[in-house]
Amino acid sequence: MQQESDRLFAADIDPDLRKRFAFLSGGRAENGSPIIVFPEFPAFDELQEEEFHNVLTYLTSVPSVTASGVGFILVIDRRQDRWTAVKGTLLRIAGSFPVHLQLVLVLRPSTLFQRTLSDIFFKFNRDEFKMKVPVVMLSSVTELHAYIDRTQLPQELGGTQDYCHDTWISHRTAIEAFALMVKTTAQTLQSFGTELAETELPNDAQATSNLLATHTEKKGQMKEDLCVALGQGGRLLESINEPLQREPDYTMNQDELENLATVQRLLGQLDETETAFDDFWERHQTKLEQCLQLRHFEYYFREVRAQLDVVSERVEAFSEVGISPAHAEHILRELNSQEEKACDVLDWALSLAAEGDGLIESAHYAEDSILPKCSELRAVCDEVTSFLKTKKVLLLRAMELHHCLEKASRWCEEGIYLLASQPVDRCQSQDGAEAALQELEKYLDTAAQHQITDLNAIWRDYDSILNPELREQVEKVFQKQVSMQEMFEKRRVSLKKLAAKQTRPVQPVAPRPEAIIKFPMSPPAHRSQETRNAEDNILNVEHCRIVEVQVQNGGSRHGSLSEEEENLAVLRRHVMNELLETERAYVEELLCVLQGYAAEMDNPAMAHLLPSALLNRKDVLFGNMPEIYQFHKRTFLRELETYTDVPELVGRCFLERMGDLQIYEKYCQNKPRSESLWRQCSDCAFFQECQRKLEHKLGLDSYLLKPVQRITKYQLILKELLKYSKGCEGSEDLQEALSSILGILKAVNDSMHLIAITGYEGSLTELGRLLMQGSFSVWTEHKKGHAKVKDLARFKPMQRHLFLHEKALLFCKRREENGEGYEKAPSYSFKHSLNMSAVGITESAKGDNKKFEIWCNSREEVFIVQAATPEIKTSWLNEIRKVLTGQLKACRESSQKKASDTMSPSPTSNSPPICLSPFRNCQKSVKKGEEKKTDAVNSDPNSPSSPKHKGWNKASFSMDVPEVHDGYSSAEDPMNSDPEDEGGRKLAVGDRFTVVADYEKEKGGPQDLSVKSGDMVQLIKEGDDGQWFVRNLGSNKDGWVAAANLLTLITESKSSQSLCSSEGSVTGNLNTSSSCSETYTSFSDIKP
Repeated sequence: MQQESDRLFAADIDPDLRKRFAFLSGGRAENGSPIIVFPEFPAFDELQEEEFHNVLTYLTSVPSVTASGVGFILVIDRRQDRWTAVKGTLLRIAGSFPVHLQLVLVLRPSTLFQRTLSDIFFKFNRDEFKMKVPVVMLSSVTELHAYIDRTQLPQELGGTQDYCHDTWISHRTAIEAFALMVKTTAQTLQSFGTELAETELPNDAQATSNLLATHTEKKGQMKEDLCVALGQGGRLLESINEPLQREPDYTMNQDELENLATVQRLLGQLDETETAFDDFWERHQTKLEQCLQLRHFEYYFREVRAQLDVVSERVEAFSEVGISPAHAEHILRELNSQEEKACDVLDWALSLAAEGDGLIESAHYAEDSILPKCSELRAVCDEVTSFLKTKKVLLLRAMELHHCLEKASRWCEEGIYLLASQPVDRCQSQDGAEAALQELEKYLDTAAQHQITDLNAIWRDYDSILNPELREQVEKVFQKQVSMQEMFEKRRVSLKKLAAKQTRPVQPVAPRPEAIIKFPMSPPAHRSQETRNAEDNILNVEHCRIVEVQVQNGGSRHGSLSEEEENLAVLRRHVMNELLETERAYVEELLCVLQGYAAEMDNPAMAHLLPSALLNRKDVLFGNMPEIYQFHKRTFLRELETYTDVPELVGRCFLERMGDLQIYEKYCQNKPRSESLWRQCSDCAFFQECQRKLEHKLGLDSYLLKPVQRITKYQLILKELLKYSKGCEGSEDLQEALSSILGILKAVNDSMHLIAITGYEGSLTELGRLLMQGSFSVWTEHKKGHAKVKDLARFKPMQRHLFLHEKALLFCKRREENGEGYEKAPSYSFKHSLNMSAVGITESAKGDNKKFEIWCNSREEVFIVQAATPEIKTSWLNEIRKVLTGQLKACRESSQKKASDTMSPSPTSNSPPICLSPFRNCQKSVKKGEEKKTDAVNSDPNSPSSPKHKGWNKASFSMDVPEVHDGYSSAEDPMNSDPEDEGGRKLAVGDRFTVVADYEKEKGGPQDLSVKSGDMVQLIKEGDDGQWFVRNLGSNKDGWVAAANLLTLITESKSSQSLCSSEGSVTGNLNTSSSCSETYTSFSDIKP
């Protein structure tokens, strides 16, 4: 056999084989020698040596090694040829036959002459053939059959074999191609297996996934090649077995049997190769899949481990104590909320650990790496769970102690109130003293239920939560109990002496002036009944204490003053607790809105419920509420909590954060746009679904109003603190903080009005800072030539909203935008402006103490302005006077520099008609003003013209209708030419307001309505003496409340766009019809 590299294939010599000058018939001699037949081929001498050699080489390579080893038998058929052909054939065979020969049988020429020549020449030329095997000359096929059985010979040699040369070539070509395919497939699979075995496992999940996908794809290609090879082998096998299928009695020759065996052997190799490859791939695929599982496990382990670290840090950051019951409850709620969030992380971690156990059970190759991670996850989960449980237990213990302290502290405070509430006159009689003594004894009987009796027991039972601050708080409460008991004991001694038989009556002694606590005056409508009772009771206890001092003969006044300070400290703590509790509730409400509504607008699961009008409009709907929430959550609330024990110093916190609180101005300016957008989408399914999830009874609009209510609430709280902090260390800071908060409210109010002005050509910023703004009744008159033109047709004033800037005075008309009912937003149409450099004023006009004149150009244009109250008029005159005085001062300085001889006289405010015009004809104008001047302004607060109630009363919205006058007007005047001015701005039924102070139902007033600060009410009708009949929109109850307790909503859906509080301009609050007094500080000055 030839070497594999030199082996010839049928496909390579297909043309030579098809010449059929030699072929393997498949026959075998008795000894198994393969038979090669050389049939008649006339062109044998024309064959190329290479062709002859290649065919013989290929034919000798086909039989098996065993058969080839026995030797080949050659049958040469030359019956139709000549001796020369026989000779040439034998010479070629002798020189080119590549393997061992056993016998050469020659069918010599059949003609007599050629047969004789063959016999003669063969005998003489035998040595010339150089063959080591016998060469037998045969005369006929009969003689051939003596050497080879007829069944092993083709039909052309008298045999029985059904040999087809083309079929033989086709089979040989197919078998060799199949063998080559099997070999190539095996080599490819081996190379692929080597590549897989040498591949390093990646370190990340994505690379592992990509590698697995790549290898799976290659494996698929390998399997396709195997299937193709198996299919080809199967078809070849069917082709070889075709004679058997056609003739069951057919007997295959030896070559056919060898071909069949070869194909079956190759198919067996393919099966073995496929099985081995499948086994290897299964192992490799399992390893890759386990590697991918491991990478995923490691990735999620890192993720969940980081989450667990975050949870641990957050849980550790929670205090176990708190500073009050409300604070401890707040911490517990936050801890429970954090626990709910942590449960998801813990469930994830435990699920991941279970997944790791599953990997280990499935015989994962990286068991040594997975097992420690699972153990670590379970340990951390147990640690976090235990830590949460411990925190909750400690917080519950802290809440228990806080409630105990609060109960004891409240008992002490109620005892102080009890002492303060005992009337002096009743204590002077024996029966009254006995009744008061019994009252004290009865209250002391409740001490066991409220007092801290054993301090050592507290130290022992609550040792796990007692930090220095809480320990100090316990000691303070305990000391407070001791002090209160001493006060009760002193009162008991005094009352016992008074209850004894008296030899002479004890007369009440008036308290010393310095012992009486003075409270700052505030409007009656704003002082709640509870506050007035507390003040009266504190004064009563002073009287009683002085009686005690007289009875005891030698009591110290120092103890009385200490008790007074304690009472005020209790009141301050009440206010501070209210500030902190409402601040925490406010922060939680903001967070609820931002998470429950704003965040849901970005939730893909809720996108189908979101109307198109809300798309990308979150900033419009919520304004800068996220900024407000972050400020209060991270900064303001924490700083306020540091002043829990020193509420009188909390003014410093407000002063330090006053700049940050100005963020409310931006929120209020955006509120109309927010309200407009809310009205468009208030009924959409998105808001209803959010409200359902949050379980809110009120809609989103109520919560969007919270920032407006909150910034207004601060000034009320600061007023209360200031009331109870007179003479304390931080009272000046409280006063300054109050003024600053009011300044912010004024800036917000002014900015809300300014942005509503329409029709002004130019920039409002060029007019300088807005000083005041408010609504007035206005008449105009002016000269035309040298004669006055009278317009007797106009008796009613124009309703104008005036904006006083540093450089100009604007006259605007208030209008209502289109809407339904109270769903109207006011705007201001610009009508006229006066340059302040050309303005003069006359302080009284037409004999009305609420009117004054503003004129210009030597009184060619005169505007008679009527304010709602004399106080509003005075504040406006003062502010205008300051502007004109400043202009006069600037004019004088300029004149002095230029050495001018003309100098404007300084106007005096003592003259009845004051003229502050900067022009030289001022004196003439003053005289004209004096001729028309009536009585001076009556500023006595007790005068009939003074308002009975300061604040926002009905005069704020309904301007007085003036008497018929003979003022001058002109049809050409643009301010008089508007027929719509006939109607003034009135209160409208349906207007909404917010309550800014608690209002309790008083005795004898069954129709009064109790309201709380922050409630929303709707006007039904306006009564007398500043009382309005309203409906509480929260409880749907109707009743009378003081108008001074109400605040106009800054919203398009309400009837007013002003931000105002409960007091008028004199006390420094904001009002729709009057601006703030000159003492206020504005935080929104507009620079020219």
